[in-house]
Amino acid sequence: MTIRSAPSSLETAIRVLSLEAEAIRALADRLGDSFLRAVDVAAACRGKIAVTGLGKSGIICKKIAATLSSTGSPAIFLHAADALHGDCGLLTREDVVLAISKSGETLEILQVLNVAKRLSLPVIAMAGESPCTLARYADVFLDVSVAEEACPLGLAPTTSTAAALAMGDALAIALMEKKGFGRDDFAALHPAGSLGKRLMPVAELMHQGSSVPKVHESSPMSEVICEMTQKGLGMTTVTNDRGTLVGVISDGDLRRLLQKSPDPLKNSAGQAMSKEPKTIKAQELAGVALAKMEEMKITSLVVVDSEGGVIGVVHLHDLWRTELF
Repeated sequence: MTIRSAPSSLETAIRVLSLEAEAIRALADRLGDSFLRAVDVAAACRGKIAVTGLGKSGIICKKIAATLSSTGSPAIFLHAADALHGDCGLLTREDVVLAISKSGETLEILQVLNVAKRLSLPVIAMAGESPCTLARYADVFLDVSVAEEACPLGLAPTTSTAAALAMGDALAIALMEKKGFGRDDFAALHPAGSLGKRLMPVAELMHQGSSVPKVHESSPMSEVICEMTQKGLGMTTVTNDRGTLVGVISDGDLRRLLQKSPDPLKNSAGQAMSKEPKTIKAQELAGVALAKMEEMKITSLVVVDSEGGVIGVVHLHDLWRTELF
């Protein structure tokens, strides 16, 4: 009798990931009119999308509801069992129900479907079996069946839950794009945490008004040094008679001037400045400002308007305060 050795943990992990990746790839081959109808139904929702499920599918429902809400489609998780004991009261006649079941025969989910039908709510269903009762009575059915579970016993929902989650993500992102949900909308829904801070516009972080270091190109170096010292940003902007930005002077520029000029104070700001200042627009995001500073190895960006006028300065320290690092 031959005794087989157990597969290594790495072999098992590779098998699981391969099975789940293949299951998700197979979903793409099955997409078609039903998915487009699901997007249209969800996009037409004037209320919220109630995502309902039970067990492991219920956990997937929670994540899908969260993704929908964060991408511009208000959604809730409706626990199928709790729904039958009063939580169906959360449903209004402007809602859409998204029901998820591996078998498509889960009794509690079918009972929620009955309530939805009494309220004349559109029902989008995802199931891993077809035909099934859930598919038969839903307005739109999305097939999320898989060839096999990654669990060697074929019992624990693994590949099937990965497929349902991926289909939920596909639906949420398709809805996001259909609705024209953009960066500004995303930022408004994510004001906290590092993500929200990266989406904060530069206008909310920059130094502006009297705190902006600014000298005229004809200003003597004594005035330049005084302005840089008072404003404390390690630089100053340099403008012409029209108030247009023509250069910047940094601490590094001052050091280089001291090395090159026998009498640096006799120079004007225009003679000492760097003539290609790095700029950014006020509506750009903090994350973009940080990326520019890192790429160019600088500590500040001048915020300019459409005509090149100076309206602010955003400094690396301002980004540190937002905990972008």
